[in-house]
Amino acid sequence: MNLPNKLSILRIVLVPVTLLFMLPISIFGWEPSGWNSFINSYGMIVAAVIFIIASFTDMFDGKIARKYNLITDLGKFLDSLADKILVISIMLAFIGLGRISAWAVMIIILREFAVSGLRMIAAAKGEVIAAKMIGKVKTVTQMIALIYLMFEPLLLKIFGLGFNGYPIEINAVTIIGDVLFAICVIMTIVSGIDYLIKGKQYLKG
Repeated sequence: MNLPNKLSILRIVLVPVTLLFMLPISIFGWEPSGWNSFINSYGMIVAAVIFIIASFTDMFDGKIARKYNLITDLGKFLDSLADKILVISIMLAFIGLGRISAWAVMIIILREFAVSGLRMIAAAKGEVIAAKMIGKVKTVTQMIALIYLMFEPLLLKIFGLGFNGYPIEINAVTIIGDVLFAICVIMTIVSGIDYLIKGKQYLKG
């Protein structure tokens, strides 16, 4: 397995590690108070750092694959899969925390199912649909929005607005987060439509 593919797998491995620092632990009523206190105070900052590292692997695996001619069908598949697992997992965590709308995330997931379905049809015909530039832009907007939301509790404290857990009161800091997330949802829809229009030949018959 080449280096770009290993980076894609690393991105997948970092997902549960990120979630570990995002979400307090509650197992059948058992809640480790010390750990959960740490998570509520500093966990999101640690999760943000891990998420940023995972996001950089997305940038580096593509650059390395192109520079050293290591582009493979497996690499194209792993790169797309890792992006989806990383982004959707973090969004689901934010739903659990009550920060973002489940409806918005449902739209994003439906887009991913539609594009993945198109890729499966193409694969059955012996072709691989690689990630397009608009798809990469979509991923970047998603990651920017999620990174901002992860640093939101810290920003609230810095600007003296206070953070007492989720849900967060509406203010300038949270409005920026809402706008960034809305942009990523719009880009997700636009990129999904673009994939379906350009891949309509795979849907014939």
